[in-house]
Parts: sequence; structure tokens; C-alpha cells
Amino acid sequence: MYRSLRACIDDLEKHGHLVRVREEIDPYLEMAAVHLRVHEAGGPALLFERVKGCEFQAASNLFGTIGRSRFLFRDSLENVQRLIRAKNDPMQLLRHPFRNAGLLLSALKAFPKRTGGGPVLYRETSISKLPQLHCWPMDGGAFVTLPLVYTEDADRPGVMHSNLGMYRIQLSGNQYAPDKEIGLHYQLHRGIGVHQSKAQAKGENLRVSIFVGGPPALTMGAVMPLPEGLSELTFAGLLGNRRVRYTKRDGYTIAGEADFVITGEVVTGENKPEGPFGDHLGYYSLKHDFPVLRVHKVWHRQNAIWPFTVVGRPPQEDTAFGQLVHELTGDALPEELPGLKAVHAVDAAGVHPLLLAIGSERYTPYLNERRPAELLTLANHILGFGQLSLAKYLWIAAQEDNRALDVKDIPAFFRHVLERADWTRDLHFHTRTSIDTLDYSGEGLNSGSKVVIAAAGEKKRELCTAVPSLRPAENFKDPKLVLPGIVAISGPRFSDYPTAAVQLRALTEALASDPAVTETLPLIVLCDDSDFLSANLRNFLWVTFTRSNPSHDIYGVRDFTEHKHWGCRGPLIIDARSKPHHAPPLEKDPEVERRIDRLFAKGGSLEGIG
Repeated sequence: MYRSLRACIDDLEKHGHLVRVREEIDPYLEMAAVHLRVHEAGGPALLFERVKGCEFQAASNLFGTIGRSRFLFRDSLENVQRLIRAKNDPMQLLRHPFRNAGLLLSALKAFPKRTGGGPVLYRETSISKLPQLHCWPMDGGAFVTLPLVYTEDADRPGVMHSNLGMYRIQLSGNQYAPDKEIGLHYQLHRGIGVHQSKAQAKGENLRVSIFVGGPPALTMGAVMPLPEGLSELTFAGLLGNRRVRYTKRDGYTIAGEADFVITGEVVTGENKPEGPFGDHLGYYSLKHDFPVLRVHKVWHRQNAIWPFTVVGRPPQEDTAFGQLVHELTGDALPEELPGLKAVHAVDAAGVHPLLLAIGSERYTPYLNERRPAELLTLANHILGFGQLSLAKYLWIAAQEDNRALDVKDIPAFFRHVLERADWTRDLHFHTRTSIDTLDYSGEGLNSGSKVVIAAAGEKKRELCTAVPSLRPAENFKDPKLVLPGIVAISGPRFSDYPTAAVQLRALTEALASDPAVTETLPLIVLCDDSDFLSANLRNFLWVTFTRSNPSHDIYGVRDFTEHKHWGCRGPLIIDARSKPHHAPPLEKDPEVERRIDRLFAKGGSLEGIG
């Protein structure tokens, strides 16, 4: 059990999981660039001892691998997993009361503990004296990338009905008054948004405490997908094997063992532009109006350490977060949705854009021909469930067709579905609906579409394992095999949707008369660079599912609309070209990369890494 972030760092260093960076590093782009290079190499956690222009040290990559994440919670991981399993089957506790006595005792010790103060109240400081971490060249200012944002329910105040979430915090830039205002980026359906709505209904401002650092269990508590009303502080106490200490100061709740805390109020109706920010889909999220926090006070503990991460095109450090969350929660989702056997949010596609799922068709024996039926009911459940509701593409297959099918084996899953999909019936669109705020494939903030691709029944086709001798229309070129049954084609630069419709009509008409495509090629991806897209699985997943909006960008050879159902009798085509309304992709600064080379050269702190 760790009482502080410093204790965690000392433990990581003792066991060879951390390296100290002795050289002075600029928090403007350099620290993030070092982190990215070390993470890409599968390297250790980092302690930056000399942050330019700042008195505080900084740490990153603490959760950079799933092995290191498990190490941090090695004394409590099994207990937490057993408790979560017990939630799904509470009778097991009653059947084995003596065996589970220690488990129950651990749960009782998890409740937060109020104290008279805490190390974080050692000294006051100001926003401008914190590490001004600027991760990507087009970022709108400095950001907190591991913020633990705490709010309470106005109707039921207190820690047991609080929310601790990880919502982006902008410290500087744009129109924020220096040291007096900072920006908060969150969606209204999240826990903090619910609390804001309740405070607003009472005519009150929302009090917010932002913790940075502290025992690593606090960080995991903030990212866990817990049911509304269940305290993340309690979960953090359980995972950290030690009750979370909190105190009150000036009416704000404060995690006493955090390294830093920022307190302030969100004033109803007071918004300012926040962003841009290089985000986890691999693109910038652009500048939009979001709530402003009027800063009350900033405190820090003695010898405080500023933890941070860097997000970008996956996989990044947040991938390990996701893996650990999955290990902790196990198969909780299938327990919530009967008939669902497995679901996988594909990290390489940015998590929310692509879900793969397996369900049961056990209740449809009366059908003359096996086809998706119960799968569609399950699909609607999935698209209405928590964060899964942000999914854009949901591919779902029937377990009965292949009991060895695995959602984590992505090439095999695509092959299974494409061998069985019937494009005249198996495409189900949700148009003019909400998608992830960070996804700019639609034409407005939070606005886009979804498609369910469901497959059940016998195998319908053999998939091509080489590029057929295609004869695409003029300006479409360089067909490349991506996976069996999937071919990428480079197209002309996208200008607008009316022009795209004309281009795609020419392409589909050319392919409709080409017998090579009808039998063995069910999916074509139109892109800017077929060499890049087909180079590896990661590129295919990232380009195809982050650069397309199903309602606007799915076409088909010999397509038709019947009773408001759209389908096609030839290959499906996804137009994954870059569009003018898309956010720009993240690109590293070559000059910054050259500057940090010294750390990795002979005699540098990171010699031999990366």
C-alpha cells in the first residue's frame, strides 16, 4: 500500500521500473516527446528531476505497461477481482463465509476516512507555478493530463455520493485570466455533468476540487467505469488497500495525500473556448466552448511530484489503463446484458469508433434460414449502455457459428463476419445521433451516425487472399490487400460530399460490371494512401474507423433502398479519405525530436532506451 506518489516512485525505482532524467527538460513539448519515445520503446517509468522554469519534479509512464500497472497493485489486485466477481454472484460469499472473511474485511476498510488536515496543505502556490505541460505543437495551452476531478451531488452532499473523474483541464492560453481561471472539458452525461445540472437547478455554483498525484489507486479510481452513485474514493481505498484520507478546507473536499489540489467554482452559464488538444484518437480535438473554473486556491505537499501522461494515436499509456480496468472488471458486461458473450472496444481504432461483439442467437429456432435476429436486440442494448453508447461501428457475430471466435483476434473476427455478411439485410444504420465529442468524422460536435453490422448463419463466400484484377474508375488506383476479403484503394482528394457522391457512383458502376469483385471481395476501403492503410493492422483500423461517418461515407456496389432499408448486392465501400471538416492528425515536431536525442545518446540519462 502506498501513502504517497513519492513512495510509489521509490518502490518502482527499487525494483528497476523507473529511471531518473537528470537533464533539465522543457515542459513545452520536450517532456511529452521524451515520454512518447520511451513509451513506444516499452521503457520504464520516468522521474524528471529538473523541469525548466518550475520548482517541482514530474513523473510519467507510471502505468505505461500492463505489467507495471499490475505491479503497482500487486497486494490488492486479486482481492478486488474477487469482490467484483462476488458482486455478480453474491451467494458465493454466503456459501463460503470463512474463506471470504478477509475479503469482507478489506471491503469494510475501503471507506474514506476524514482527517483534520493532510500533507497536500503544506503550502499554497499558483497555477502559473505548476509544470506547464504542453504536449503537441498545436495545443492551445498547458494541460493537466492526469487530473482527478472531484465533485459532490448537491442533493446528497458528502464523499459517499461524490464523483471522481478524469476530465481534461487547461491551465493556460485562450481567454483564461492567468492564475484566476482554468478550463474544464467534459460531457454533460458524465458524473460531473450530472452534479453541475443539480447545482444549477438549486441556483448554486458547482464546487470543484482537482487533485493531481497522490497514491496511484486514486488515479485508477478516477478512470474506473463505476455505476453512478458509487464512490470512486471507496474503490480507490479498496484497490490501494488503505482508506483514502480526506479533509475539508474552505468548504472544499480535499484528498489529503494528493501532491497538488486546485479548488474553485464552476459558474453556471460561464463558458470559454477550450483547446485545441492532441487527443487519444490521434487527432486534435478542436477549440470549443466549455465550462470555466474560477480558481479559489492551489496547494501542494512538500517535495510534490507532478504526474502526467501523453495521449495520441493509440496505443499509448491509456491503453494499459484500459487493460487493467478490463482485468479488474472481467466479464461484468455480459452479466449486465444476458445473451452477450463478449465485447471489445478496439484500442487501435480509438476505442469508441469500433466495437466487436459476440452474442447468442439461441432464441431463433423457428427461422427457416439462420439470420441475425437476437443479435439486433443485443446491438441496441450495447449502443444504449454507458460509454459503449459512443460507438460508431458495431460488428456483432453469433456465437453458435463458431464457439472459438474471439473478439480480441481482430483479423479472424473480420474474416468470420465477412464470410457470412449479407449486405442486402445485415446493415442497420442510426442516423443523426450522438457520437464521441472527440470524433470529428461527423459534421458537428457530438453529431454523427452509427452502423450495426450483424452476421449469423452459414458461410456465404470464400474471401480473396490476393487483390483481384480490379478495373476501378478513373482516378482510383493502387488496390492493396489489407486482410482476406478487404482491399484498400487510393482515391482522389476529397473536396465535398456532392463531389464524393459523383466519384463513388462512377466507382461503383465500374466495379458492378467487374466479375472479379462480386464473389470474393465484400469490403473495399477508399483512402488517401492505400500503401499506408494496408501496411499493418493498426493503420487499417485507425484510418478506416476514425475517418468515416457511416451515414455519409458508406457506399455499395449495386446499392438499393427498400422500405427505408439501405443495402447493396456487391461489395461495401467505406470512404475513409480525410475530409475538410476532420481535425488534423497529430504530428511530432522534428526540431523537438532532435533536441531530446541528447538524453538517449551515450552518457544521457536514457541511454539504451528507444
